[in-house]
Amino acid sequence: MPTVQLPDGAVKAYPAGSTALDVAASISERLAQQTIAARVNGQIVDAMRPLEELSDADQIPLTLLTTRDAAALGVLRHSCAHVMARAVMRLYEGVGLAFGPTTGNGFYYDFDLDAPISEEDFPRIEAEMEAIVKDAEPFERFVLPREEAVQFVDDLHQELKTEHIRTGLAEHPALSFYRQGEFVDLCRGPHIPDAGKIKAFKLLSVAGSYWKGDANNKHLQRLYGTAFFDKKDLKAYLDQVEEAKRRDHRMLGKQHGLFTLTNDVGSGLCLWLPKGATVRALLEDFIKQELLKRGYQPVYSPHVGRVEMYETSGHFPYYRDSQFPPLFGHPAGQLVDYWKTQLSEGGLDEKSEADFLAAATDMGCDFSRYPKSASSDEKIVFLKAWEKHQERYLLKPMNCPHHIQMYKAQQRSYRDLPVRLAEFGTVYRHEQSGELNGMTRVRGFTQDDAHLFCTADQVELEFKDTLDLVKFVLQSVGLDDYRIQLSLREPGSDKYVGSEEHWAKAEATLRKVLEESGLPFTTAEGEAAFYGPKADFMVRDAIGREWQLGTVQLDYNLPERFQLEYIGDDNTAHRPVMIHRAPFGSMERFVGMLIEHFAAAFPLWLAPEQVRILGLNDDMQPYCEEIQSQFRAAGFRTTIDRQSANVKKKIRDAQLDLIPYMAVVGPKDQGAGGLSLRDRIDGDLGFMNTADALTKLTQERDTRQIRQLVKTEFQGFQGGDEEANEY
Repeated sequence: MPTVQLPDGAVKAYPAGSTALDVAASISERLAQQTIAARVNGQIVDAMRPLEELSDADQIPLTLLTTRDAAALGVLRHSCAHVMARAVMRLYEGVGLAFGPTTGNGFYYDFDLDAPISEEDFPRIEAEMEAIVKDAEPFERFVLPREEAVQFVDDLHQELKTEHIRTGLAEHPALSFYRQGEFVDLCRGPHIPDAGKIKAFKLLSVAGSYWKGDANNKHLQRLYGTAFFDKKDLKAYLDQVEEAKRRDHRMLGKQHGLFTLTNDVGSGLCLWLPKGATVRALLEDFIKQELLKRGYQPVYSPHVGRVEMYETSGHFPYYRDSQFPPLFGHPAGQLVDYWKTQLSEGGLDEKSEADFLAAATDMGCDFSRYPKSASSDEKIVFLKAWEKHQERYLLKPMNCPHHIQMYKAQQRSYRDLPVRLAEFGTVYRHEQSGELNGMTRVRGFTQDDAHLFCTADQVELEFKDTLDLVKFVLQSVGLDDYRIQLSLREPGSDKYVGSEEHWAKAEATLRKVLEESGLPFTTAEGEAAFYGPKADFMVRDAIGREWQLGTVQLDYNLPERFQLEYIGDDNTAHRPVMIHRAPFGSMERFVGMLIEHFAAAFPLWLAPEQVRILGLNDDMQPYCEEIQSQFRAAGFRTTIDRQSANVKKKIRDAQLDLIPYMAVVGPKDQGAGGLSLRDRIDGDLGFMNTADALTKLTQERDTRQIRQLVKTEFQGFQGGDEEANEY
């Protein structure tokens, strides 16, 4: 008989086999109707599963998740992905199922099918989904031992699922499935009680994808959708989507000449055009000045580093899948690296290995002692030993190991700490081509990175100061709607480095500082960096979308791995603590977000072109140049519209180009020694003498005023990125 403890502290025993829905029904029928899922021991679970299956605790900690909970929305959307897949299988022949996780604002499912799906097909797919929802059939979970699961999926002719069970899920002794009517899918769950809980959904788009994100694998079709508990929320979200299309930084970036991307340079490698580079430089100069005031020291590091350094830090091979391949001095380096990988994955037959050996020999490797008849592990040891004698480099995936080497470059005393090293450092990640998105998801990006090395006693104050810095930076660009996510490790996971003691200390410190700061924060297990917990700033833009921007991370582990030291006041060596922080995150992502936040209409202090001078006729050009000289002397970025056109057209062009101010000059203005100032927002401000105009604009620029920002009231649940729903 399970005993349940609810969030309010109430404890009650229930009959054997009771579920979270039974608990909800014992409280009220209305609560049972609103219950979507539950949380047990921190894990989101089906509301229909017997509680004894979920916990063996004497008192099972249970939280009911209703339509008001963001986590429940993620469950709803994942269930809607299954409904969508079921509808597609009803309408198309020979559909192969891949994965169907939720995303930040909805869900998708990848399909293997010959017939192409287009947006014209959406109405009939949605109609079939409506029929499934109307039937309100339950989601039923069952579990099979792995060999039975393989046979079961094989009998369904789902080749991708069969392959995934044999390879990606090889370590799972048993696997769970969910059935809804005739539709069955391999899935970890959880799911809603029945399809009737889905009240509002919409298919959004279709795109190409690859099985497991690998371009060498089968090409698939990815169908995107979203779902909400309420039709009003769906409508508000769809309105937000339309507004987002109008603000798309890729379109606005091209329209206003801010940046460009070209395959001639490479996918995900951004070229900053003069106007965009101006915005970036202004942001960089702004924060550089602030950092100097706060005791930071500027540094520079190279774009590559030895693989051994990243092996020590743990970035290699931990992030191997998202890194560019190592660069080798020896021509056979890439071959040996691939060979070693094949051995570790167990996919190398005798003939293939002989081919590798012959190719390596032809490329100048002395592999006469290669242990042909030994185990794969022994062969890998041999190949690793060969690699150790070669020059191996990585395109820099992280700045922190370089800054660590700078700290180690000289002996440190406790009197020297904290040491604060700051760099706009460019790093490289080999993102999947299907995940690239303008400036917001790229392969080469520059972080406003800094690493602080301090004593244990200094940690709380330094962490607090870094939080204050991020707040200051965000407020300076009008981003005042944010929350902080305290990202913690996932209990029981082996993907983190460092001792239990260090992790407990780091997480407790971050939580204490956040609680004392009074800032709103939530916790997210499993979102920590592999070396330490972090505080991520989740910022809402003008149309209600949430972006992860600034981050502050606390790290006891890398100082240990690199054996960092300082001499304490007791004249013995001590280990410093490290803080990683980046207020902007990356310049590319931050500027891309700002373009959409401001719809490219930047405030005066950030505008690439602040003032455009418009002469009433060609005779006014000399006076236009005189006005321009005065504005430039005051530090304003100004241009002169030299086209032979009437002033109405010039004003219209300046408005379309989103220029904050226009200085219209004619003979009367020249005679009075001034100009007619026109505001992009408020229109004609009338005549001003030049000194008064400069005073007005200087005050607005230097105080970094944000004068106009059209915001939406939509604050719909984001739903999280719940790819864990899929095996």
